[in-house]
Amino acid sequence: MPTVLVVDDERPIVELVEQYLAREGYAVLTAADGPTALALARAAAPDLIVLDLMLPGLDGIEVCRRLHTFSDAYVIMLTARAEEVDKLVGLAVGADDYVTKPFSPRELVARVKAMLRRPRAGAGPAAAPAPPPRRFGELVIDEARHEVTRRGQPVPLTAREFALLLALASYPGRVFTRAQLLERVWGNEYYGDHVVDVHVGNLRKKLEDDPARPRYVETVRGVGYRFGGRAG
Repeated sequence: MPTVLVVDDERPIVELVEQYLAREGYAVLTAADGPTALALARAAAPDLIVLDLMLPGLDGIEVCRRLHTFSDAYVIMLTARAEEVDKLVGLAVGADDYVTKPFSPRELVARVKAMLRRPRAGAGPAAAPAPPPRRFGELVIDEARHEVTRRGQPVPLTAREFALLLALASYPGRVFTRAQLLERVWGNEYYGDHVVDVHVGNLRKKLEDDPARPRYVETVRGVGYRFGGRAG
């Protein structure tokens, strides 16, 4: 039974969302502030977190940033502000989807279902062999364990960052347009080409010695991006 953590300081919203999710068979935890949300996320390891942007204690952006240092839970962020800057900031710290208030509980449940249907690390038929780690010098991408290490040290990536890196690294040297990466990583969820650039920037900060002169995620001007690492 998947576990969903609902974080919002508006109790009526929490109770309504909790009711709809429980009706669909999900185990539901709730929190009304940022510090409590982080503590519950550590203790219960939820599969998905519905996270309000405006929270007491720590706001949703900071909760999301800290969350992804120890969890790969999907994050659907609730926001009363639909400005593009909020979406970009949220994506930069690992939010996977957005729902703008006021929202339909049925729509939110549908988003939760769609998110949790995505293949997770190690998912699939039991007989399917786990793919071997991809090694590019000091960088190792382990798809089966959903882990990335560099120089033997773990690199904390969000679910979307990992998916983007894997899409590029699966075909070293191949140039992908932004549209192709959107289709592979985001599917039918459309945010615009800028979302690819935001996530590429995040990957470079985490993977590169000098993000301005990347070795792994390279820009091909006027076209898109390619993975520049060499296997071995």
